[in-house]
Amino acid sequence: MRRFVKYAVAILVLVIVAMASMLITMRFAIHRREVIIPNFVGMLPQAAEQAATARGLVITRENRFYSDEVPEGHIVSQEPGPGIKVRKGWRVRVAESMGPQKIVIPSVVGDSPRTAELNVKRRGLELGTVAAISMAELPPDQVVAQSPPAEAQGIATPKVSVLISAPAEEKSYVMPDLSGMRLVDASTAITNAGLKVGSVSGAKVDAGATPPPTPATTATPKPTTQEGTIVKQSPAAGQRVTAGTIVSLEVAPPS
Repeated sequence: MRRFVKYAVAILVLVIVAMASMLITMRFAIHRREVIIPNFVGMLPQAAEQAATARGLVITRENRFYSDEVPEGHIVSQEPGPGIKVRKGWRVRVAESMGPQKIVIPSVVGDSPRTAELNVKRRGLELGTVAAISMAELPPDQVVAQSPPAEAQGIATPKVSVLISAPAEEKSYVMPDLSGMRLVDASTAITNAGLKVGSVSGAKVDAGATPPPTPATTATPKPTTQEGTIVKQSPAAGQRVTAGTIVSLEVAPPS
């Protein structure tokens, strides 16, 4: 029994030692795949790429910014910043300096989108975000605002974003049910809804049809359709219509 316990303890010790050794090896391997990001700001892109490759990193040039401190053509910013520990193969995004701002921002308010784009690019700038707004009081298809404004100083990027007026959206309505209404009332409802009354005709009656015989009963007869009330409309009730839509009507024939 004592010999069995002695063997069991020895095996347990060997397992613990093996697991500790494995953890140390894994930790060492992980640390070998990590690297601290150096400071690339102020370096030329080619030199920065060589320094990054030597550490197993990848440089990606994404933007350009004006800078009064960093010479033109040198790296002005980076992400992640220096001193950050990352895995090898990590991508570092850098921006290139354009030097001090020398270009005057033009005014493109009032221009068409195409003219504004040509005006911006002719100055060596780029067209940034293009957004649209729909307002009835604005003339369509022209620049109504820009960022940065004309002749702005101390801007960060060589981009001009614009806001363009879009044609006013045509409002739509649900066509109401006019059936059973008097013609005069239906016409008023159509006009008040911003629609137009079109043709008004009498409902067709089958001349060969024979009215059913009146049963011999003292019950009060059902009221017939009154002359001048709406029995049919076009567009039909429930359809989507826009302002100015012409509504055609059919009214009940004389009884």
